[in-house]
Amino acid sequence: MEDLAGTQVPVRRLLDPAEAVAALENAVPNLAPLRLREARNVNWPRVEAELGTALPEDFKLLRERYPTFALGDFLGVGGPERGREQSWVQSLRESLEDVEEWCTEADLAVPLHPYPAPGGLLPWAGSNQGDVFLWTTSPVGPQEWTVTVASRSSVWWHYTGGAVQFLADLVTGAVEPWALPEVRPDAAAW
Repeated sequence: MEDLAGTQVPVRRLLDPAEAVAALENAVPNLAPLRLREARNVNWPRVEAELGTALPEDFKLLRERYPTFALGDFLGVGGPERGREQSWVQSLRESLEDVEEWCTEADLAVPLHPYPAPGGLLPWAGSNQGDVFLWTTSPVGPQEWTVTVASRSSVWWHYTGGAVQFLADLVTGAVEPWALPEVRPDAAAW
């Protein structure tokens, strides 16, 4: 049986992508030195067309500025790379099959569904222990998407901020790491 631990709300939702990335850089002092010299120049229109939805601007900015990295040797943050956009979308589509299985197996009071269902879940990060971090999509648009955590211990919970703000708040302790280990403020490129 799955458990929904609840919902955590940030003190103030960071709507400006640059502000969200700066909050993460402040939370993780050794992240800024990993910044790429040049933007990745991912073909976001292609990614979004193939996926069938726009993606949150904070995530896109983070992916443009940083390589794939791990936070606290626990949580991996990756995404599309220039020239490999289609393979990333294909991989994401394949992971939606797993999300569908988890949602089906979950015994939650309010059923969850994978994207492209309305309000469907779309993975954006994972841990080395099998935890998955997903967007809860919204028809209002990707800037309103929130985070759903599906922990390996079968505890699901929500965070009503964006993905990059979630990472910053998780590292600083502004969000309780329900069913997750404490995440050290350390980053390493993959």
